[in-house]
Amino acid sequence: MGKILFKQYSPFVILMIIAVLALFIPLLPNFDEGKYSAPDIAFVLFSAALVFLMTPGLAFFYGGMVHRKNVLSTMIKSVVAAGVITVLWTVVGFSLAFGKSIGGFIGDPRTFLFFQGVNSGPAWGTIPLSLFAVFQLMFAIITPGLVVGAVAERIRFTSYILFIVLFALFVYSPLAHMTWSPDGFLLKLGVLDFAGGTVVHISAGMAALAGALVLKRRKSHIEHREVPPANIPYVLIGTGLLWFGWFGFNAGSALGANSLAVSAFLTTNTAAGAAGLSWMFFDVARGKKPSVLGFCIGAVVGLVAITPGAGFVSIPSSIFIGAVAAVISNLVVSWKQKTSLDDTLDVFPCHGVGGIVGMLLTGVFATKTVNSLGADGLLYGNPEFFFTQLKGAFIVVVFSFVVSFAIFKLINLVQPIRVSAEEEEEGLDASQHDEKYTQGTLIVAGQEVPNI
Repeated sequence: MGKILFKQYSPFVILMIIAVLALFIPLLPNFDEGKYSAPDIAFVLFSAALVFLMTPGLAFFYGGMVHRKNVLSTMIKSVVAAGVITVLWTVVGFSLAFGKSIGGFIGDPRTFLFFQGVNSGPAWGTIPLSLFAVFQLMFAIITPGLVVGAVAERIRFTSYILFIVLFALFVYSPLAHMTWSPDGFLLKLGVLDFAGGTVVHISAGMAALAGALVLKRRKSHIEHREVPPANIPYVLIGTGLLWFGWFGFNAGSALGANSLAVSAFLTTNTAAGAAGLSWMFFDVARGKKPSVLGFCIGAVVGLVAITPGAGFVSIPSSIFIGAVAAVISNLVVSWKQKTSLDDTLDVFPCHGVGGIVGMLLTGVFATKTVNSLGADGLLYGNPEFFFTQLKGAFIVVVFSFVVSFAIFKLINLVQPIRVSAEEEEEGLDASQHDEKYTQGTLIVAGQEVPNI
């Protein structure tokens, strides 16, 4: 009984403790506006808002592809990260990612504890440190949300909340520090990741693979039952929101209203379009009909693949990157379907493999003509940089998978990470949230609620 009460009350108690502690953080003056570029501030503020829009976009994208009895539970797992990560990032996450470096692997958690000093901190280029912190927060929010697709339809909601916290602390923040902090280990190694190929997509893809292995297969997967998508128009809406938000994701990573942002914007759009067509046409070449899902998934793969190189490669190169990444991910999805791996919505083939392909092709097509602070890749006579990207991708793959696998195993020791067979059969909307859609009517706690 005591154990049950502890699990029931502990999340609320922890949040209240944080809220009370926040009252004792001393106030510091805001930054001096005269030091910064107003156009750059406006641009990055807007970009941060665009990246935030990707989280509900992801909810629609995933929610439309699962069984209708799991739509709400899948969507809330993406959106709830906005709450969990916002609080965690403010308390300690930003310090771990961008605080004073400890060996190039992690930031000192005391640096910006409870965002202390962020408002009056040193400039990050032409924008305030506080704006950089909130822009990076949006990346931290969406990353654990990506993992939802691999563990959908069988993970407990409370276990997933615990995963978000541990993943942010022990996977995302260290990778952000290693890749983007001025003293980061991977940055000093020469690895280039413009907007999150390693930090966001490879880390989420490998965590997805680890989660799928730990949670094992759904009953429907074992019995080879086809699970019809709940709402394909939701997938279209989600794709549109993701595509739109990705302009902030990649172009915003230039951290200023400049020509590099324009170049990143164009490479992002071009790669997405090429990848969507590539996936759809490749399906047709293999005897399938062109599908809505095919184009949508392909476009997202293209967005994933261009992310690490968006500010380092040329616009023509982005066509090749998008087209090739879509074919490779498509083939990996086909291979996965012949195995016992139950990655529900193909997060590993699309985000994990797509991120790896993007990192490697950045090593091929990067050019200082586009970004003088970058590097010339293999195509421009610098094979060393390609091998640096290969080394960086390998390090991130191993680190993300091993730590994520350990996190899932640890959570399973604390409480069962997977719902019971009965709860899985009933659907997670009802068993985890006491909510479900039936015949267009929202059912809450067994009562019909007008569905407006």
